[in-house]
Amino acid sequence: MKGNVIVGQSGGPTAAINSSLAGVYRTAIDRGAPKVYGMLHGIEGLLNEQYIDLSEHIETDLDVELLKRTPAAYLGSCRYKLPEIHENIESYEKIFEILDKLNIECFIYIGGNDSMDTIKKLSDYAIIKGYPTKFVGVPKTIDNDLALTDHTPGYGSAAKYIGTSTKEIIQDSSALVYSKGLVTIVEIMGRNAGWLTGAAALSAGEDCEGPDLIYLPEVAFDIEDFLSRVKKLLEKKPFVIAAVSEGIRLEDGRYVCELTDGVDFVDAFGHKQLTGTANYLARRLSQEIGCKTRSIELSSLQRAASHLASRIDILEAFQVGGAAVKAADEGDTGEMVILKRISDDPYQCTTELRNVHKVSNVEKTVPREWINKNGTYVTEEFISYVRPLIQGDVSPVMVDGIPRYLYHKKK
Repeated sequence: MKGNVIVGQSGGPTAAINSSLAGVYRTAIDRGAPKVYGMLHGIEGLLNEQYIDLSEHIETDLDVELLKRTPAAYLGSCRYKLPEIHENIESYEKIFEILDKLNIECFIYIGGNDSMDTIKKLSDYAIIKGYPTKFVGVPKTIDNDLALTDHTPGYGSAAKYIGTSTKEIIQDSSALVYSKGLVTIVEIMGRNAGWLTGAAALSAGEDCEGPDLIYLPEVAFDIEDFLSRVKKLLEKKPFVIAAVSEGIRLEDGRYVCELTDGVDFVDAFGHKQLTGTANYLARRLSQEIGCKTRSIELSSLQRAASHLASRIDILEAFQVGGAAVKAADEGDTGEMVILKRISDDPYQCTTELRNVHKVSNVEKTVPREWINKNGTYVTEEFISYVRPLIQGDVSPVMVDGIPRYLYHKKK
């Protein structure tokens, strides 16, 4: 590798995105890259010429290990929608001027659907204009909704956290002397895909029954049927636990949270900010059944809980970061690294490449056959798919009883 590498992070933070960054950095250095730059706040930061030389911040093998265990986005993230080439060619000219100045051979972007859209546009522009820079995407999203890849780094750790937290909530309910007649609604992230909410089923085992109901956005939500089911369950049980995706919708397409004041912001990609689903359902239950209720939003806690990171997830995140650099160094561009599952028992996965045009702006949802007929729970096939992804633990580096993360060293 004769030229330099630049890497950025985009979209929502995860417990594993920095492990992919570590994989990019380590592989680029091992393959002889003179410099590895990090965009600060993704493509938006690059447009403002905000970047750092990562070698000034990752100086030892311990720093690499700390980075792998550091949650959120070490370089800072963004949700910037790169315009179409014909809409604002000046932005592209500026980006490529900066890449030329830094002698960038490989451009690596770690993110989800919207980030792959950025890779697609930049690689197309480079081909049109004859630039030699290679552009490769690294998958990242706790939502697990990227097309063509078996799963996405970040999802396994989030699923592990959700399964664990759901189990703790159930334990909490069973311990309360006043829990008779209590209904707990747990709201879990998931706009159009229910991969995260389905992970609540992982809480079930010999020592725990798991949640009573699980609702994913792939199936239309019937409020009256929900109220009826909860009422019947309360006749048999002292408490009820329901896990719901923030994005569950009515038959007419409205989000349940739109029945209250939970939608008040739309981002650059046209995504509504969803919140308040659990709170709305809890109020309806209290008003119409008269039961005690509580609503719990896991919110951003499920995104970057590195203290419960899956070892499989961290290892695969590092693996796909390295695979992206290798692909770019060998001449590939306009591609995204994917994970291809070879077997479940023993669990084995390898990396391949897929054209980013077939990935960007395409959402992978939970197959209907992995949701039961009534739309109130996930099937054993879903659980068998997820369970290998949450295996193993990654011990944080502890200092004074608290995890230590890699931070930006002042230069």
